[in-house]
Amino acid sequence: MSHLTHLECTSCGQKYDPKQPHNLCACGSPLFARYDPKKISSAISRETLLKRDNTIWRYRELLPVDSGENIVTLGEGGTPLILASKIASRLGIKYILFKDESFSPTGSFKARGMSVAVSKAKELGVTKICLPSAGNAGSAAAAYGVKAGIEVNVFMPQEVEEIYQQECQAYGARLTLFGNSILEAGQEMNRRIKKDWFDFSTLKEPYRVEGKKTMGYELAGQLNWILPDAIFYPTGGGTGLIGMWKAFEEMEQLGWIDSFRPKMYVVQAEGCAPLVKAFLEGKQMSEPWQNPQTLATGIRVPKALADFIILKIVRESGGKAVAVSETEIQNAFRLAAKTEGILLCPEGAAALAGLIKLLRYEKNDIPFRRPVIFNTGSVLKYRNYLRQTLP
Repeated sequence: MSHLTHLECTSCGQKYDPKQPHNLCACGSPLFARYDPKKISSAISRETLLKRDNTIWRYRELLPVDSGENIVTLGEGGTPLILASKIASRLGIKYILFKDESFSPTGSFKARGMSVAVSKAKELGVTKICLPSAGNAGSAAAAYGVKAGIEVNVFMPQEVEEIYQQECQAYGARLTLFGNSILEAGQEMNRRIKKDWFDFSTLKEPYRVEGKKTMGYELAGQLNWILPDAIFYPTGGGTGLIGMWKAFEEMEQLGWIDSFRPKMYVVQAEGCAPLVKAFLEGKQMSEPWQNPQTLATGIRVPKALADFIILKIVRESGGKAVAVSETEIQNAFRLAAKTEGILLCPEGAAALAGLIKLLRYEKNDIPFRRPVIFNTGSVLKYRNYLRQTLP
């Protein structure tokens, strides 16, 4: 089923055998899965692809799992693309589209990455995994892990919403609470890690990004293979943004799209904006953010492992990195709820706030035809945020 050929380092180009479990390259950089475009082109077309079941596994030739027996799925993918005409009218542009990942299993886009990564782990004989999480990744790993028969060890910050803890416990994952951020939880995981635990941290294994890239394939298909002018993406670890950029490259190789690319806009909270700071300072990598603070916990990531990839994508695309305040996030949530009937998670509201902010201050630099905003999960998991945001 898969036309995976090898793994390749994103920095030095070193190649690895995909039939063995791998984390990072020896140089310390993430690995990408690479495929044979000629074999894929002879196996599928974009027209026949859309006739398959509307899950991420319709793209199975472009995913790394060799045998269908190893696929671990809860029906992830096929999330709607929603026209927000009232918001667009208020902002003075023609279209705004929301890609709404709140419809995913376990309530977030993390289901895509975990479905693929857990499936491949199962195929490679991995029996125990570990990861730090700010919430959604942990609950998704717990759900897919139990379905695969894999032990899941999740490390979360102490102040994580109780719902995430309850989800992990319901699925039978082993949960440890430590520190005030995902960075500190990850440091504790590294202190406790056991020899038979496989590290599932963001981009420390090569297959979560493969699940996330399906957002790019879906978006292209939903727009009749014409990519939008701009994508506004709430960015913590950045796997989704990186995955979509990878998908665009693969689709061009297959002849499914041309060389046009959306401008990619990274949106972070002012209380935790390491990528924005690095972008504005013209740096290739970010510095760890001290004392990260935001109710948008999914983007409260003091430093992304793949920050150099994220910043390169933003610059290559002609996009920007923008930081928004907690008030701007809350106002964007209220706007979407009261005009469009869409409940944005705080990260999704941050992405909308980023668009609003750029339109207000830099209108001539923003493409207006069809920006897409990603709502990465369900707001119903954010009780503390709702208490402070609702009137």
